[in-house]
Amino acid sequence: MSCNAAVTSLLNGQAASGLRAEAGTEVMSYRDALHWTMRDALQRHYSVLIMGQGVDDHKGIFGSTTGLAQEFGADRVMDMPLAEEGMTGVAIGAALNGLYPIQTHIRADFSLLAMNQIINLAAKYKYMFGGRFDVPMLIRMIVGRSWGQGAQHSQSLQSLFAHIPGLRVVMPSSSQSILDTYPAVIDRYRGPVISFEHRLMYDLQFYVAPLSPGQEIDPFGSRLVRPGEEVTIVATSIMVLEAMRAAEHLARVADIQCEVIDLHCVSSPDWDLVMHSVEKTGRLVVADTSWREYGVCAEVCRVVAERNPGCLKAPVVTLGMQPAPCPTAKCLEDLFYPDLRQLVGVLATLVTGNEIHGLPLPDTQSMADVYKRFKGPF
Repeated sequence: MSCNAAVTSLLNGQAASGLRAEAGTEVMSYRDALHWTMRDALQRHYSVLIMGQGVDDHKGIFGSTTGLAQEFGADRVMDMPLAEEGMTGVAIGAALNGLYPIQTHIRADFSLLAMNQIINLAAKYKYMFGGRFDVPMLIRMIVGRSWGQGAQHSQSLQSLFAHIPGLRVVMPSSSQSILDTYPAVIDRYRGPVISFEHRLMYDLQFYVAPLSPGQEIDPFGSRLVRPGEEVTIVATSIMVLEAMRAAEHLARVADIQCEVIDLHCVSSPDWDLVMHSVEKTGRLVVADTSWREYGVCAEVCRVVAERNPGCLKAPVVTLGMQPAPCPTAKCLEDLFYPDLRQLVGVLATLVTGNEIHGLPLPDTQSMADVYKRFKGPF
């Protein structure tokens, strides 16, 4: 099945696209991919520890660590008290002494309590000691959008961490992306990696393909997920899926072909891939899961402006959260985030050069209603 057909099936409530979906026949949920990679890491590396609030309870971080404490023991899968900075310091100490901690924050917002450890220690240790020490660790941060999560439980803070040299920041957009990224990072990368997982994707099903013998995937590489000729969409996380839905709609109603790039690693994207696409299409839309100001959207615009601003046929359009704290009420939250109708609208205007383009737009529908119907905060 092609990526396009797979995304069409997502619109019908079925399986979504994997990044190598053309070769994939197995279906795996985002949650199951997380659980598989966590269990695989514990099985293959005795040095791996999983730490976090609730990693050992029956819900197991939305099912991503369920049963692992019972299988591997409380000394390797351990609950973390409400002391994020202290426990991050423990994780850093473990990494410095040959272990590989995987620390999980059930909301990305909670990592703000560990900023000194992450930014002043984990990110800088190797540099400050002339490369003599490594701090290999994976920090999973979950963006808890929807169901009234509000201002303190729904922030997508990838730009904040990507700003810091020494940190790698990834945003897996599919089950395939998790399978390609987490094992490779744990096996081969000797520094701290922060991964932002979007809560709305946990229940989604994706086509996945196993690696061929001897094949290695760059865990930090950006990915071209849909070829096109008329406009480039650079997206992160769940906005990659929204970009694919928008591209499918425009291809169907107007034969407008959008090229979609999954930025994936926002701290060190493949700028050559991005520039090659923008130079081909001459038009660029950037869709991120966070605020546009001083963020991923701004960084993509900076690179295009520095490398080849003359390739643009029209000004860049950016989409992200409204410049305010996230509201709790669902009716306001739906206005806070961009939706599919808004994305299709800006793409149609950009390609046609006319705000009154006359192309049919999809109905307005919150992503929370499309991807996940929450019945409670957990």
